[in-house]
Amino acid sequence: MQKLSLVLITKNAADQLGPCLDSAQALVDEIIVVDSGSSDDTLALAERYGARVTRQDFLGFGPQKRLAVSLASHDWVLCLDADERLTPELAGAIRSALAQPSHGAYRIARRNRFFGRYLRHGEGYPDWNIRLFDRRQANWTEHAVHEHVLCPKGAGELRGDLLHDSAERLASYLEKQNRYTDIQAHALFQQGRRVGPGKLLGAPLARFLRFYLLKRGWQDGAAGFAHIAIGSFFAFVKYAKLMEHWRQHDERKP
Repeated sequence: MQKLSLVLITKNAADQLGPCLDSAQALVDEIIVVDSGSSDDTLALAERYGARVTRQDFLGFGPQKRLAVSLASHDWVLCLDADERLTPELAGAIRSALAQPSHGAYRIARRNRFFGRYLRHGEGYPDWNIRLFDRRQANWTEHAVHEHVLCPKGAGELRGDLLHDSAERLASYLEKQNRYTDIQAHALFQQGRRVGPGKLLGAPLARFLRFYLLKRGWQDGAAGFAHIAIGSFFAFVKYAKLMEHWRQHDERKP
């Protein structure tokens, strides 16, 4: 089997990190953790699992993950978030793939937990992500948020689910989405993107219709509705913040 490095970025993840590492430890040959200033027991916990820990001020999600990948000793890397864990089926599929790789990267179906249940439809599942890859053939983009792995030669797919089990309160989930839209709006402003009222209203509506109706989010009941409604609302917030950036910019012009 190919040598495998488990790679994570963390900040104040002590409540979640243990189950994540437990689910993957038997698969991997080393654990790499890049931490951006934890004040809880994250670092001590990582070191108890034998992780190599590097401290780095947060660079944005894409750059931070690229740094973590570069620190791995092995070319094959498994990139997880602290609130994720492998199912036994997925762990077995990873082991089989690494015994004789047929692709340079592999997509994994992530199952998101929200309002106390794992979603099965909408944008909650299957939330396909490339997480297992040969860094000589694939790597994270430089995006500060909504980063993803690019593999020019294409990716295979693995059986089993990656459970996303943040178990966070609604208040903290909303705070996180608010931070993400700050980053997104700033990035769009730096790119010179502008939006009008049509985009401001149309993007949230299109998102809701896509995930709630076409992707059958309604089958997840109240949890599915809330997950998609919140995502649609923050699509509106992102573009509203972008419009505010331009308003402030234009007001500063002489």
